[in-house]
Amino acid sequence: MYTLLRKLLFKINAETSHELTLDMLGAAKRLGLLSFFAPKVADQPVEVLGLTFKNPVGLAAGLDKNGDYIDALGSLGFGFIEIGTITPRPQAGNPKPRLFRLPEHQAIINRMGFNNKGVDHLVEQVKKSNYTGVLGINIGKNFDTSVEDANQDYLICLEKVYEYADYITVNISSPNTPGLRTLQFGESLTSLLSELKQAQLKLEKQHGQYTPILVKIAPDMNEEETQMVAKTLIETQMDGVIATNTTLERDAVAGHKFAAEAGGLSGLPVQDGSLQVLKWLAQALNGSMPIIGVGGIVDGESAADKIKAGAELVQVYSGFIYEGPKLISQANDAIAAVKN
Repeated sequence: MYTLLRKLLFKINAETSHELTLDMLGAAKRLGLLSFFAPKVADQPVEVLGLTFKNPVGLAAGLDKNGDYIDALGSLGFGFIEIGTITPRPQAGNPKPRLFRLPEHQAIINRMGFNNKGVDHLVEQVKKSNYTGVLGINIGKNFDTSVEDANQDYLICLEKVYEYADYITVNISSPNTPGLRTLQFGESLTSLLSELKQAQLKLEKQHGQYTPILVKIAPDMNEEETQMVAKTLIETQMDGVIATNTTLERDAVAGHKFAAEAGGLSGLPVQDGSLQVLKWLAQALNGSMPIIGVGGIVDGESAADKIKAGAELVQVYSGFIYEGPKLISQANDAIAAVKN
C-alpha cells in the first residue's frame, strides 16, 4: 500500500508531498486507520540514557518540526520519536524550492533552514499529545541570531522544553543555517555545551527531573576533528551524541540534475561517511556516553551496521520516506539478530 501511495506522492512537489503525507497520517490516526499502514513491530526494550525505549529504532528530527503530528507518528511502531528542530522565535526558513528528491540514489537534499512555528507552539503541541513513548526535542538557533549570541537561543529553548522532553538534542550540525556548524569546534563548542550543562543542572533542581542532553554532529569531519569533538563532549559531561546529520558532499550523486543544489544530502549516499564518523566517535568516546546512529539507514542491514559500529539506538528519516513504515520493523528485526 505504501509503495502505491509513494508513487502518487512522488508525482507532486517534494515539500507539498511532505506536508500532505503528514496531514494524511494525522487524519488516519484520528479515524483509527493507521493499523493498515503500520506493520507490527516486535517489542525489544532498550535501556539508554536512564530511559526505556520500547525498541531501538527511532524517527530522526526534521519530519515533524513543530510537534503537530506526535500522536500519529508515535503510532507507527517507532521506539522513540524526535521532533524539531525548534527555535526561540517562529521563522519561515529558506526560500522555496528547498527540498529535492533523488530517487535514483534513495536520497534527499534539503535546505529548509529550520522553518518552524517557534518553541512556544511546539510546547503546546507536546502538552496536547497523548503519546507515551520516549520523546526527544531538537533545539537550534534562529537564522538571524549571530554565532556570537547563539548560546542564548539554545538556552531559551532548553529552558522552555526541559520538563516536556525525555531528552533534548542540541543541533549544531545543520548545514542550512549560516555559521551554525562553526559551533561544533573549539571554544565555541566548549562555551555552548558548558552553559547548557550549567542550565541543565539548575533545571533539574527546579523541576525535580533530569533530562539528558545530546549533541547532533555532522558527517563531514575527519578522524582528528571527530576526536576533538568527542573530547569536548566528555569534558562538558554531555549525556549522549547523535551521529550524524546531513552531508555537504556530492560525490555520490555527481551528475544528478539536483547535485548542485545547496543544502544537506541525506539517505543512501551519506551511509558510508556517517558510519565512518560513528566508528571514530565510538572509539574516541570508549563507552563514556551512548551514541544514536543516523544517516543512510535504508534497510535492516544498514541499521544493524550502526549497532555493530557502536551505536545503542538508531534513527531513520530519508529511508523512511522511501521505504515507509516497513523499514521500522526491518531495522528492529535486524538489530535484534545482531544482539542475539
